[in-house]
Amino acid sequence: MHEKTLAELSELLHQRKISSVELTQHFLQRIERYDGQLNSFVTVTPELALEQARAADARLQAGTAGKLTGIPLAQKDIFCTAGVKTTCGSKMLDNFIAPYNATVVEKCNAAGMVMLGKTNMDEFAMGSSNETSYYGAVKNPWDVKAVPGGSSGGSAAAVAARLAPIATGTDTGGSIRQPAALCNLTGLKPTYGLVSRYGMIAFASSLDQGGPMAHSAEDVALLMETMTGFDKRDSTSLDRPVENYSNQLNQSIEGLRIGVPKEYFGEGLDPEVAKVLETSLKEFEQAGATIHEVHLPNNQLAIPVYYIIAPAECSSNLSRFDGVRFGYRCENPKDLIDLYKRSRGEGFGAEVKRRIMIGTYALSAGYYDAYYLKAQQLRRVLTQDFTDAFKQVDVLFGPTSPTVAFNIGEKVDDPVTMYLSDIYTIAVNLAGIPALSLPAGFAHNRPVGMQLIGNYFSEGRLLNIAHQYQQRTDWHSRTPASFA
Repeated sequence: MHEKTLAELSELLHQRKISSVELTQHFLQRIERYDGQLNSFVTVTPELALEQARAADARLQAGTAGKLTGIPLAQKDIFCTAGVKTTCGSKMLDNFIAPYNATVVEKCNAAGMVMLGKTNMDEFAMGSSNETSYYGAVKNPWDVKAVPGGSSGGSAAAVAARLAPIATGTDTGGSIRQPAALCNLTGLKPTYGLVSRYGMIAFASSLDQGGPMAHSAEDVALLMETMTGFDKRDSTSLDRPVENYSNQLNQSIEGLRIGVPKEYFGEGLDPEVAKVLETSLKEFEQAGATIHEVHLPNNQLAIPVYYIIAPAECSSNLSRFDGVRFGYRCENPKDLIDLYKRSRGEGFGAEVKRRIMIGTYALSAGYYDAYYLKAQQLRRVLTQDFTDAFKQVDVLFGPTSPTVAFNIGEKVDDPVTMYLSDIYTIAVNLAGIPALSLPAGFAHNRPVGMQLIGNYFSEGRLLNIAHQYQQRTDWHSRTPASFA
């Protein structure tokens, strides 16, 4: 049952060949059996899941069910869930029970989906390996010595090990796409504003975006149709009609112009990863696409620009966690200043503190113009590079990550090297455009992901291209042997 696609599961549910309760129990049993090896969940919610499954079965029986009614999913533990602990992978929120649902959770509930639990993540979404979580590192199902990527590593590991058929993630600088690549999944970072951020605990508000993680482009398309839509409670939400992404999957890609940025295939890219990607390009050519070299001349600025803007916004957003209203509070504070200092000092982990300090410095008097303002100006330059590229081609192609998954502990003491893991993904968030990672093969016996980058609101086209590739290959359908 866990090997089936969302479309197959939906058909079985609608034909009443299986009940949502039976399907939910199947995945809960897999979580109980396997998650001890992975640490992919912070919280499992069996009582809530079975209650939602029974409600879904009633809708299915009454004929009022939608495509995803009765389908189980995992929610990244950054989305607020009413009555369920929402931690953001941090000691600071270890005791926080959200009083309301995030819009993404509301939409999944309204569709009749069943929440299995909340997945582990890098603390406050800050990390590329899922090693900064207060609840410990998540392990990659393809090799438990390896990281699953971050910050949505718990969601990636859970879906890759078939503990959930689909999961939500968030992407601030690659946090959906990079773990999708390292765990052999399909993950989409939508156009900024397409998925509501209401109830999604903020890291960097101008960069954060929620999105789906699944095995195939077809599964991602189904969840995207549920997740998107205007939300008046989010001032950055875009007022656009919800697209039917599933209807676009089977369009031909004959004549598609694929741009390959020269800057993506230079120094720093693992040669074995490059070979896998070259093979993928040949598949696209055989399907009728044409390949063109393009340039993103300012791509090398993406990491320094990101690591000014993201920490600056993080410094501002995380100022609310002060030990007063909710979250962790130190014991026996001497006065208010002591309460602030010790609560934040004890509640935040090392990577979060590092980014708060960098961001506070970049925003401080005398340095704002030199750092934050300059970074925002360069952000516009990076965005223009993409605009110019899309005048020549329909989509950009490249690696998602410069390497396959590295081993747990390998980079944890070298933050700069860790930051370079996101060198191919960060610029997309700075520009606010959509990008998708999908399985391309294996190198060093670990998964390789390719990245497709599109112009604003081209999610349907990206999913169509990915689906056509997945019709010709079977990388996306493979399961780690230990979790088959």
